Amino acid sequence: MKPYQWLAWLATWALLLSATLASFNIYPLYVYGFLFSNSLWMLIGVLWKERSLIVMNAGLTLIYVIGLITNNI
Repeated sequence: MKPYQWLAWLATWALLLSATLASFNIYPLYVYGFLFSNSLWMLIGVLWKERSLIVMNAGLTLIYVIGLITNNI
């Protein structure tokens, strides 16, 4: 078992909850959920030294931040 497995499960459940919120178009709550869950997965990537997790989730987190900024200005 990898270290911080509990954190990976937390991030997974947060991601599933965010997808559920998105499917019911509960805006902007689902965007904050995706931001939270992808930030967690980015942290997990750092802890596990998995570059693919870091790059993918850093990119997604940046996309959500830019979207929040541009839609709330």
